[in-house]
Amino acid sequence: MALKATIFKADLQIADMDRHYYQDHALTVARHPSETDERMMVRLLAFGLHAHEALTFGKGLSTAGEPDLWQKDLTGGIELWIDVGLPDEKDIRKACGRAHRVIIYSYGGRSADLWWAKSRDKVERAGNLTVINLPPAASQNLTKLARRTMQLQCTVQDGGIWLADNEDRVEVSLVTLKPPRR
Repeated sequence: MALKATIFKADLQIADMDRHYYQDHALTVARHPSETDERMMVRLLAFGLHAHEALTFGKGLSTAGEPDLWQKDLTGGIELWIDVGLPDEKDIRKACGRAHRVIIYSYGGRSADLWWAKSRDKVERAGNLTVINLPPAASQNLTKLARRTMQLQCTVQDGGIWLADNEDRVEVSLVTLKPPRR
């Protein structure tokens, strides 16, 4: 018998002064049985950083060829494709061919460093690709905020990022490994 996803509810209040985006989102997040709290919280952080009325969660880890988050236009074209983790370079190239913008949020410390060293040359030419790394302390600290029912505030100001609940506040520093080519 297959294990079912665990459902998390998150009320996410976003105040992104850099993008002038101020909105509340009531999110339902399905955490795959093999997904960690760390990965799920990185997905929530990515949602907060790119929040838009058309941004939605993908079907999850068990669905190949679909991102963790995506934003489609009214014709069904993929405007934004967001993956969390360490995707295969073949999947990255495929995503870059399907979407206008692709963003990878890597995390995991040494394993993320090794993944990037191996993948960099193979994906460097993709002009619509951005690769961002979360330092280990930041992604691990996000797990303090993981609860089955969450009330979170995501604040972005002058490049600084904070995710908080009523008890804890986590400052997240992002490292851009590959900016998009303009």
